[in-house]
Amino acid sequence: MIRLAVFSAVLLTVMVAIAAAAPPARDAVTEARATIIEITIPGQTPVSLGGVEWPKTTAAEVQSFTYPADGSVVSVGLSRARASAQTGPAAVAQASAETAALSLFGGDVLAAQVSASATAGAGTRTAGADAGGSVVQGLRVLGQDLPSEPAASVALADWGTLQVLAQDTGSRRGRAAAAQGTVAALRVQLTTAHGGLPAGSEIVVGSAAVTAVADLEATPLAPPPGIVGTPNPGVRRTDTTPPPPEPEGGGTPIPGGPVRSVPPDVVARLTSDGFVFPIFGAASFGDSFGGPRPNIPGGWHHGEDIFAKQGTPVLAVADGTLRSVGFIPIGGYRLWLRDVDGNEFYYAHLSAYSPLAVDGKLVKAGDVIGFVGATGDAEGGTPHLHFEIHPAAMVGLGYDGVVAPYPFLIAWRRADDISFVSGRIYVPAGAGPGVPSLPPPGAVLLQAEDIASLSGLVPGALERALERKRG
Repeated sequence: MIRLAVFSAVLLTVMVAIAAAAPPARDAVTEARATIIEITIPGQTPVSLGGVEWPKTTAAEVQSFTYPADGSVVSVGLSRARASAQTGPAAVAQASAETAALSLFGGDVLAAQVSASATAGAGTRTAGADAGGSVVQGLRVLGQDLPSEPAASVALADWGTLQVLAQDTGSRRGRAAAAQGTVAALRVQLTTAHGGLPAGSEIVVGSAAVTAVADLEATPLAPPPGIVGTPNPGVRRTDTTPPPPEPEGGGTPIPGGPVRSVPPDVVARLTSDGFVFPIFGAASFGDSFGGPRPNIPGGWHHGEDIFAKQGTPVLAVADGTLRSVGFIPIGGYRLWLRDVDGNEFYYAHLSAYSPLAVDGKLVKAGDVIGFVGATGDAEGGTPHLHFEIHPAAMVGLGYDGVVAPYPFLIAWRRADDISFVSGRIYVPAGAGPGVPSLPPPGAVLLQAEDIASLSGLVPGALERALERKRG
């Protein structure tokens, strides 16, 4: 009889390890590594497919791979690996590895698609790493279909174990912000000999490791000549008031710009309230909001950089009106979108516009309005979209009413919405009359106790623990 079991004790151990993942050392070098497959056999040199390491190699692609030649241990179809990083006072690193049609040990483990993706960002004030984009689709183990839940551990009969989406995180905030990453989409460890491999062998499919540590010693960029920026004085904007100063600061906007036709196969997925992720297709981002930017007003990063291939379609995140379509020296080809509720969204460093990108044009959520590029002060760097969110409730605070895009981007990517009221967490204390205030707490935590040692698979275990507390 085929035996397939999920070990709650092993699962608990893995989850605790994830929660306790340490951030990288303060003196770590920004890096991004990805490996499609790595086979480790005791006493032998590891066999690796598609290993990339920034900046030495940043991409790899193979049509198929078998090991050994007959594919009795590993067989995969089209596979890719990518790695990229950006050093400096606002460090960002991304790594991804994916493969299709995976078969291990002649079909003992099958998967239609395995994708490992991790991104990390760090500045002086914030640091964060995310591996939520990693997925395993069509997982079938020993003849049974399994859901690919993060940190799951599965027994492979009596010869090994399989870990699914082990992941890892780690961050540190403050003067020397840091981050981490580390994803293993599938990891097979042999406890006894199997399929021609000895005990102790390990197969990892989809490995990505990123590190982003802000370089606080980096030389600040001098402001381009003639660029003078001033913060918004704080006058609440309406449709009849002049637009606010540009976030990047001054410069005379140059209207227009290159126009490209819209790719015919772009179909954006809307959330219930109509917001969409601002880039169509593969993209990665960290949490660099607040990182140092010496050449802009305030000297800190007022948005998020979303990295994608040059020319990737850029989408309207909501129904609204476009304005300020044109070129400025720092933002490059940029535009603003104001939605029907008065929230403002800023897009910069575009390579080109779509035919919809015209001042005063009404657009729908998901419409293609431009294309990812590296214009303005991003010229010569990695293509990306600089994206900002200015909630209507925060407009009275002026330019500093901008809020961190990271939680919104995470929610929109998974088709879930965050209320813009969440921006109120940035309201300074005692800001004066007319400024939104923090909402009262819904609850106050008085005491907590760790019950992680209990298993939810044991009938009545959690209920008994709660009853003891009530008694």
